[in-house]
Amino acid sequence: QMRLVESGGGSVQAGGSLTLSCVFSENTERPGCVGWFRQVPGKEREGFAALTGRGAATYYRDSVKGRFSISQDITQNTVSLQMTSLKPEDTAMYYCAAARRCLVTAWILRTEEYIWWGQGTQVTVST
Repeated sequence: QMRLVESGGGSVQAGGSLTLSCVFSENTERPGCVGWFRQVPGKEREGFAALTGRGAATYYRDSVKGRFSISQDITQNTVSLQMTSLKPEDTAMYYCAAARRCLVTAWILRTEEYIWWGQGTQVTVST
């Protein structure tokens, strides 16, 4: 059973930056893909960034392209999410998730593709 723990959330003003980290439990199988998702109350969880193949390929939702960057540090069992130019609409609970394989890249931002989830970390962006 893989365990994921997110950290790095907090409060920031619009235009600011945050870096989230997702640490994987040691001595587990290496995930084939890792994604970042976010959710606000009353709305569905939305995937917006993912990577596969030890970071060889990355994918982003249009709403975060050019502002967010996902990366992996294999030696530290960590996937990071650098967020810049944050907007109030980025306010949400942020989750990382992992899957053994993501075979269809068109589905890589779908929650259904992932089987392991962290507990979430809150990001709040104020005006």
